[in-house]
Formats: sequence, C-alpha cells, structure tokens
Amino acid sequence: MGATTLTNWGDGRSPASGMLTGGTTAIELGPAHWNLPPAELYEHAIRRGEGHLAATGPLAVETGEHTGRSPRDKFVVNDAAATDVWWGPVNQPLSPETFETLHRRIAGYLNGRELFVQDLYAGADPTYRLRVRVISENAWHTLFARNLFIVPTAGERADDAGREPDFTILHAPNLPADPTLDGLKSETAIAVGFGQRLVLIAGTRYAGEIKKSVFGVLQYVLPHRGIATMHCSANRGSDGGVALFFGLSGTGKTTLSTDPSRTLIGDDEHGWTDRGIFNFEGGSYAKTINLSPDAEPDIFRATHRFGTVLENVVLDPTTRELRLDDDSLTENTRAAFPIGFIENATTTGLGDHPRNVVMLTADAFGVLPPVARLSHEQAMYYFLSGYTSKLAGTERGVDEPEATFSACFGAPFLPLPPIRYAELLGERLQRHNPAVWLVNTGWSGGRYGVGQRISIAHTRAIIRAIVGGDLADVPTAPDPTFGLAIPASCPGVPSAILNPKATWTDPDAYEATARRLARAFARNFEKYAPDVSPVIASAGPRIE
Repeated sequence: MGATTLTNWGDGRSPASGMLTGGTTAIELGPAHWNLPPAELYEHAIRRGEGHLAATGPLAVETGEHTGRSPRDKFVVNDAAATDVWWGPVNQPLSPETFETLHRRIAGYLNGRELFVQDLYAGADPTYRLRVRVISENAWHTLFARNLFIVPTAGERADDAGREPDFTILHAPNLPADPTLDGLKSETAIAVGFGQRLVLIAGTRYAGEIKKSVFGVLQYVLPHRGIATMHCSANRGSDGGVALFFGLSGTGKTTLSTDPSRTLIGDDEHGWTDRGIFNFEGGSYAKTINLSPDAEPDIFRATHRFGTVLENVVLDPTTRELRLDDDSLTENTRAAFPIGFIENATTTGLGDHPRNVVMLTADAFGVLPPVARLSHEQAMYYFLSGYTSKLAGTERGVDEPEATFSACFGAPFLPLPPIRYAELLGERLQRHNPAVWLVNTGWSGGRYGVGQRISIAHTRAIIRAIVGGDLADVPTAPDPTFGLAIPASCPGVPSAILNPKATWTDPDAYEATARRLARAFARNFEKYAPDVSPVIASAGPRIE
C-alpha cells in the first residue's frame, strides 16, 4: 500500500478538486484548500467555529479532552520497514492489516469533506530534509503545521512540483477511532507506517501529535543515514559559537536558549551532521502558562502576535485579552509561532559544530549542583539517564518529588533503541570535543517544599558564563556522591550556592537524600550497562 497523497504540490489559494489516493483508498476532495497563508487560514478557522481571534492578533483554540500527547495510543506498523524499531510501550507494534483498516476508515470519513493541505519541509539542511504533506479537516491544524515546520519558497515549490511527499500526515482529529472496528486501544490513534510513508492521526485535537510524529519519523530516518538526532534547543553567539541545550519539559530548554544576546537556531529538535547542526523545524511550540514579559520577553511578544496559534490559553470573555496565568483548561497551554517571531532567530536554521553542550535537569531533591562540568563518560551516562524530577501535586497520588528518567532526554520520541542515539552523539562529542555541562534549574537548600528553586537570574548567569568561556579554566572540586566537577566560582552567582550540601541546614538530611537519588540513578541505568563500556557504566553516582 502506498502513502495517501495528493497528486502534486499545490500552489493556489482557491479550492482544488481531485482525488487523494493511497493503495486501495481514494478520497474525493470537496474542496481542498492548498497551502493557504495565515490570514486565509484564520478566516476559514473562524468561519468554521474552530477558534477565536484574541485581542492582540493570535488565534486561540481549545483542544477539548486531549490537552497533551496520548503516548498509550501511539503505534508503529510492524513490517519489513521497521525491523530495528525499539518495540515496547513507546513504540507499540501494529499489524499492517490493522493500519490499513484505520487508513480506510479515515479516508472514508474525509471523503467529500472540506480539507486543508500544507506542503512543508522538515529539516533546514536541504541535504537531509523531508517533504511533509499535512492533510487535515481543520484549518487551524494546518496553520499550526505551517508555523512549526518550514514553508518552502516559491522556487522550492516549483522545483518540487510533481514530486510526491516523503511522508504524509492524514489528520482526522474529530473522528474517534473505534477499538472494535480498528483493533486499537481507545478512540485515539497515532499510527506511523515507515514503509507506507504515512502517519494517521484520529480522535485527538492536540496539535502536538502532528509535531512529534514528524520528529519521530526524522528520528528513525536520519540515524540510518549516520545523523545524530537530538531533542534539544540551540543558539549561537556573535562569535559563531554554538550551544546545545538538552532537557525534559519544565527544565528551561526553550527559555534559556531564547536569549536576546544570542541568535536562536531552534528551540526543540536538531540534527548533527559532519558539517554542523541543523534545526528540524521552522517554528516554536512554547509553553505559555504564567509566561512573564520580564523573564521571557521574546516568547511573550511572539505569543501576542497575529499568526500565532494558542492552544488552550483562556481569553477574557469581554476583552479577548490573554489570561496567561489561567490553568482552568490545562497547565499545558501552548503557543505555536514561526521562529521568525523571535527577533534574533536565524533565517537559515543552521549552525557550526557546538562548542558547549548543556544538559538541563530540574532536581526537586535539591542535591545536584547548579552547574558541573562533565567528562565524556559522564556525558554519555547522564544523556542515557535523561534525569529530571516530577513535582509533588502535579499528578494524582504524587505527594513528594519523584525521580524521572527519560532516555536521551526524550524517550517518547525514540523509534530506535536509546543506545543508538547515544552512540551517534558520543561519536560527535569525541570528534569535536565540546565542553559538556550539567545545569540544575531545580531546587537548592533542600528538597521541593523545603528549599527554594534556583533563581532564573542565577541560571542565566551560569549559561552566560558557560557560553562566554568564563568557566573553562575555573578550578573544580568533585561532588562526593555524584562525582561531578563543581566550579569553585561563577560570575554573577553566589559561591555559597555552588556546593549543594553547603546550602542545606541539615547535612545528614542532605546525605540521605543524595544517596536516595544516587540509588535511583543506578537502578535506572542497569538496563543500559550491558550495552556501554565499563567506564561509562561506572561514570554515574558513587553508591556506598
């Protein structure tokens, strides 16, 4: 079965007619709006009741029941094209027959409906980019895709005329999957067929599924071409020095890379080739809950612009002003906008080999230092660990901080085994030898509820010192539990907070908490130890 595609890349604003074809499926277009610009997509979205115009210009939409990803409903077709997939709860196998059943039902549902189509690129490097077609029943979802991916120029569209996309996303958010008919687990489905070059999404309006499904495709395709794929942000200094920022949600990956004094390359997904790094996307998908114009001025301004899509951001019913502190719909409120809305963002999405790699963690136990330099072996250990912590009260039944480990700082987006991504990154670290740092954006002076969160001002000062080279020759002392090299000083940061144990009033409580976290690291790493060198396996915390 071939991928569901349109016959070629459209370039008109008027409704088009024709057929969607894919193996034994066919969809009569009725009509299909091809590659509309933002203003026209606004008009269609508002006409169709998909969203509201906010006071300063963004389009505000609600995603209903699904305000985040649905990882339990993510599937990969288990066929000859997916022989090395990392099967398990992240990538659940789906038979080709079940995929075809879902494909036919989505095609039948979309048959004759008004559709919106965007032909886009994923990947700023022309050598490695993919042509991606997004076909949706909703105008706002295609505006989201247009904001997040790379919009081809007129010349690029002409060059690609008549060529099929590398991957097609068939998006039916208002169609609930039927577990009885489709052989799935629920009314939601995100199914990827690598051999079919097709992504099927049904039963969820959360637009992040579009973004992350493309990321998953790139994370499968590009490593087979020898490219290190990374869930990280990146920026560049005036001297050309590139910094990467790895981190899970809530650690500051987007906030810290969006720095007015540096050029933003991208805030979430990148590849590392023999020439340097490149952004996979053309936009930003920033969290907006409690967004501050002082702490995050660039993102704040972008959130209020025309062309931005706001997911689940509450509007004042009278003035249509944004209520960025209102979490009544969800804490996961989001803004999707083109990266050009950030004033100092690059127009190319490209950068040289990084000079600094920063691994961010929000340690709610308060035992990791605000900054530490990592050896190559420690970098591999902490990359595979992907540590941060879940806070008390964020989920039902979570009464105290919990250690959270997500391989490669993005396990839900890894179609291949984590060790494959670690090998690719490790090879580049060895070859180009950037400085690697662990930065704790979490707590100091005690665990969550006792200590205080490290101030964003101090964290920014740490990042400035890293990228400015001010920490390169500062003497360090090893942390006795975690073995991390802690700098003796850092410009703009009180030396008293650099050693985490010294910030606790009860040294015995610190020791007990540090040992507890160290044991959690060790237990988590047991699954990787057989596949890494002994020196990497022993680069973690010291367990007495």
